[in-house]
Amino acid sequence: MRPEARALVLSGSVLLLVFALLARGPVRAEAAGSGSMVVDNGDPAKRITLVLLGDGYTAADLPRYRAQAAAVWQALTVVEPFRSYQHFFDVRRVDVVSPQSGLRRGSPLGMHFGCDGIARLLCADDGAVAARAGAPAGPQYVLALADSDRYGGEGGGPTTTLAAGSPEASRIIQHEMGHTVGGLGDEYDAAPADSSYPNLSPRDAAVMRADRVKWWRWLGAADPSGGTVGAYRSGNGLYRPTRDSVMRTLGGVYNLPSREAIIESIYRQVSPIDHAEPAPGVVDGRPKLQVFPIPLAGGRRLQVTWQLDGHPAPTAAVSGDTLDPGQLGLLPGATGVVTATVRDTTPWLRDEAFRANRMTGTVSWKVRG
Repeated sequence: MRPEARALVLSGSVLLLVFALLARGPVRAEAAGSGSMVVDNGDPAKRITLVLLGDGYTAADLPRYRAQAAAVWQALTVVEPFRSYQHFFDVRRVDVVSPQSGLRRGSPLGMHFGCDGIARLLCADDGAVAARAGAPAGPQYVLALADSDRYGGEGGGPTTTLAAGSPEASRIIQHEMGHTVGGLGDEYDAAPADSSYPNLSPRDAAVMRADRVKWWRWLGAADPSGGTVGAYRSGNGLYRPTRDSVMRTLGGVYNLPSREAIIESIYRQVSPIDHAEPAPGVVDGRPKLQVFPIPLAGGRRLQVTWQLDGHPAPTAAVSGDTLDPGQLGLLPGATGVVTATVRDTTPWLRDEAFRANRMTGTVSWKVRG
């Protein structure tokens, strides 16, 4: 949660048992920038990497830390939109060995409670964390887990923190990653009155609609949190999109404007196309052309359409993500430009300009008849 306002909760005990197998293996400290890939969904230059590090774990404690790290990722993948977009992320765990169990003065990542005078605010030494995480190969977020069962954490800054032993840990991380990935603000009544976040507004629904600002496109939509998207006033005087959400009550769901903000953040960092075969450009012979979108979880797929010289490709040549140049009907010696367009058609986004600019990708080949 942000330094100004932190409402935290997380439950990890059951998940620790579920992921106990991931804790097996040799106990050793990782060198800075190295680590173990817990989830490998593809080239880290084409994914967002979540780097998990621990503070306050001795060598003997590392199996517990590894289980807690696995539980953090599991907690994210059960809530939308992280569930559907989980293949856009890699997860790397770095094992940091502390000289003593628990958070003590001089611990490797400098984690401690009480930052900004708030007892539950958990901070880390961002420089120490960054040095241990290493230089990124692509976009990444860094999560520091503390060996503590206290209630605490923080999101939205260079380092997202979590008291990984807290009984409420799994719910806290869902809230905090809303800050970190989506740039979301707290929606509860006691949060500071800062309307700069995409899910907070000083204007009511009528003004938002008239001025076309904030979540105006979503007004009146049925929301997964229950009820409809509108402008609900909090005790701090700002409006929020729905009566409740994970940014207001831990354990809830992200409302539609917040889902859209998280998805937009993901696509600002990752292209919908993983790769294509053969490599785009001039193609000799007639190899089949294939585009590989980043897969979505839950059955939905990114849309793939094919064109030949700016017109829809013949149906006979197309089979999903693959095109057979031999079925294009090109005359011997003739050439044509084949283009594959990959587009995310999710209904969780209503900003069509953003969809066209960031959630759509193309690759092209020049083929001969």
